[in-house]
Amino acid sequence: MSTSLGKHVTLTKPNDFGNLLEDEGIIFTTLDKAVNWARKSSIWPLGFGLACCAIEMMSMAAARFDLARFGAEVFRPSPRQADLMIVAGRLSQKMAPVIRQLYDQMPEPKWVISMGACATSGGVFNNYAIVQGCNQVIPVDVYVPGCPPRPEAVLYAILQLQKKIDTEKGSFRRAMNLS
Repeated sequence: MSTSLGKHVTLTKPNDFGNLLEDEGIIFTTLDKAVNWARKSSIWPLGFGLACCAIEMMSMAAARFDLARFGAEVFRPSPRQADLMIVAGRLSQKMAPVIRQLYDQMPEPKWVISMGACATSGGVFNNYAIVQGCNQVIPVDVYVPGCPPRPEAVLYAILQLQKKIDTEKGSFRRAMNLS
């Protein structure tokens, strides 16, 4: 067998062919892995800041923590441009239909991070006016504990979400509307 450089190569071990392709710059992957890589590397968040956790969410995007390093560049102004909703703070009964409407306006695929004790479980507010966790209104993919959680914790949650996106099956079929 000869390579593109004209060298003759003898393959003796099972991994030799894979190593040869790697040396020549040829990459084999599935379409699902390619789509998942693109999606996890370009998350567009929609900030839904309801209370004090929103301050930590804003600092996460500033220069010190630099959310852009992880592919989540800027917070989007519209749910139609976002694929990640970060719910930060307590969710009141009056805001529950609003968050549901925003979630429904987001294009597929979409993910949700519940940031802080209030968004996750209602926090210390156990009364008639507060929803006891935003997962009662919309599906949540990653929970971030804390009151308020540090920006590092939210960045870790985004990394966990990227791992989840990377292992999804059927991404290419959904991207091409084949399913």
